[in-house]
Amino acid sequence: MSRNIAPGTISSPSDIIAYHVDNAEPLDPKSSPGYAERCIHSEIYKMYPETQSVIHSHSDAVVPYSITGVPLKPCFHMAGFLGETTPVFDIRKHIKTSDCPDMLVRNVHLGANLATHFSSQDPGKSNHAVVLMRGHGFTVIAPDIKQCILRAIYTQKNATIQTTALITRAAHFGAAIDNAAEICYLSGLEADASTEMTSWSVQRPWELWVKEVEVAGLYVNAASP
Repeated sequence: MSRNIAPGTISSPSDIIAYHVDNAEPLDPKSSPGYAERCIHSEIYKMYPETQSVIHSHSDAVVPYSITGVPLKPCFHMAGFLGETTPVFDIRKHIKTSDCPDMLVRNVHLGANLATHFSSQDPGKSNHAVVLMRGHGFTVIAPDIKQCILRAIYTQKNATIQTTALITRAAHFGAAIDNAAEICYLSGLEADASTEMTSWSVQRPWELWVKEVEVAGLYVNAASP
């Protein structure tokens, strides 16, 4: 992972720190300070060996779905990976008196409890790609970096679409909303098929995202030949 700097300022191999998965401690004890929440990543990798990429986000479009009781559901074909339910991790249920109540996943104990939310079936096998974090953001997992980035981007886009749909429905039906048709989210079958579709079509948007980073003046890659 990167050292404790803003993601957009990472520019060279010296900005990267290697950690032990078992305890999230750096391989090099003299490493620069790292992210406080690296246990999010280490505990997920420890619990789900098939996971090869983890992204943690503070997207303001997604946070409302972590605090309102309104479930985040797949609204369009690019977000089938959300499945029929998106779990919410409430840190209040797991924090110890010795933990700092600042909402951050600062240790192995909290990271492990977050990681369990990716599975509602067999222990050690994930069946959720996204877990919301109350008043904090969300974490997404995938078998590779490309799919993980796609899922992170489209989790945010789906939240924006769902919020717009909820507002539009309320504005249109007004007082009669209790008798109005429900929002038509993707079915379980549609979500599964859409997830498969995005797994083989990810290369197309990936190439665009890479190009956008390459031409943006903010990003520098000192390791590039």
